[in-house]
Amino acid sequence: MRLQIHFVDRVGIAQEILAVLAARSLDVVAVEVDPPHIYLEAPGLQRSGYAQLRAEVARVKGVRRVAEVAMLPGARRRLYLDAVLASLADPVLAVDDHGTVVVGNPAAAQASGLSEDELAGRSLHELTGDAQLAAALVEQGYRLPVSEVQVGGQPYLLETVALHEAGGSVAGAVLTLHAPQRIGERLSALQNYSAGGFEAILGPSVAIRQLKQRAVRVAQVDAPLLIRGETGTGKELVAHACHAGSRRHGQPFFALNCAALPESLAESELFGYAPGAFTGALRGGRPGLLELADGGTLFLDEIGEMSPYLQAKLLRFLNDGSFRRVGGERELKADVRIISATHRSLEDMVAAGSFRQDLLFRLDVLQLAVPPLRERPEDVLPLAQVFIERACTQAGRPRARLSRAAAQALQANPWRGNVRQLQNVIFRAVTMSDRSVIDVDDLELADAATAPAMALGDDSIVSLDDAVARFERALLQRLWPQYPSTRKLAERLGTSHSAIAARLRKYDIAG
Repeated sequence: MRLQIHFVDRVGIAQEILAVLAARSLDVVAVEVDPPHIYLEAPGLQRSGYAQLRAEVARVKGVRRVAEVAMLPGARRRLYLDAVLASLADPVLAVDDHGTVVVGNPAAAQASGLSEDELAGRSLHELTGDAQLAAALVEQGYRLPVSEVQVGGQPYLLETVALHEAGGSVAGAVLTLHAPQRIGERLSALQNYSAGGFEAILGPSVAIRQLKQRAVRVAQVDAPLLIRGETGTGKELVAHACHAGSRRHGQPFFALNCAALPESLAESELFGYAPGAFTGALRGGRPGLLELADGGTLFLDEIGEMSPYLQAKLLRFLNDGSFRRVGGERELKADVRIISATHRSLEDMVAAGSFRQDLLFRLDVLQLAVPPLRERPEDVLPLAQVFIERACTQAGRPRARLSRAAAQALQANPWRGNVRQLQNVIFRAVTMSDRSVIDVDDLELADAATAPAMALGDDSIVSLDDAVARFERALLQRLWPQYPSTRKLAERLGTSHSAIAARLRKYDIAG
């Protein structure tokens, strides 16, 4: 049985209580003193003798109460601590001030290839094979920055939390080993928590419905996917949806814009780097996106901007799943699906010698083409309504709506920047206007609206007068719905209303 004894603290009281049990020849296997309580475990105490023993202990001067408990507090803490450690997926070690392992959780035992009993008593040097790092940890009181170590032949990022005694001296530390894949899962969850699936691809047009139908099919095939489309069409959104619809949906998703970084940075971002690879590198090296995305998906945006050197390294990875870190000698493996995207013609780049044909064959196993917004005008207003709601929510203002003229202007715009341009136009209009109705002036589309009139091919121009007349006609046809009176249109264009009236009659625009 296990007993809890509530007492008034005085010298010798614990000894007197134990003497009562000894007089009855009861073996006490555990004692915990936490004033004003003493906890005892006496396996030989039977329930038939409990009442008498309780009375005898209660007669000891200073004892206030004797009760039975199910478990001693220390045993309870150890039980729950073991459960907490066992539930941690990351290897965790507790070491003393000399760097010797005191206890490790099951994940640490699995990582090291040892049992938990064999793990206790091992030195950090034995576990990591890095005597210099182990010595530095001890010498600097476990205050080193995050470093990479090898345990059981696998790389981990080592995080340390020093343990201090009451006087302030270091008594040891808790070490946590983070596997690159586990880090990747957490980073991906933070970065992509709001990323949706195919429901996030908006638009009622036939082109979008066909895109989603095809994307659903290719998402389920675990092979490289190449997404083609103009800038701003939403290629990364499609990549997210294909990842969410694949068997890898529970694994990390990372994106790298190949046009945003110089070759050296892009290489270290993609492949990681080994310890001491270059000046300023982290002491223990750093995993790249391929390691972080292991088991998941890596999206390479603007793949056409990748340098020939990186193209060769990526090709090797696509061939057998192996790669080396920058400055590293060890072969690493990762199971990653590559989704790439481009707005350029990779075939033309192959012909020009700036893109590897063998890499194109590897990337272009599955293919999706995202249509530009100008080819699906029926999507413009539904998208605009969604962007208005988002912008109003973000700005903390009541929901706005488009005027009829604004809606006509949006549909007439060529949208060379595609959905991204539309989103920016709406966000700017909502942000800069306090009115509940967004009008044409709020959209600031006049320059964009006139752009198609300038797009005259050389063969179509008969004379200067003909080109000017065609430009005038196109300009007035686009602006008349927004400014449906000669005075308003004249004011917009900075001329007289009589001149505008004459041109409207000339081109038979106003009816």
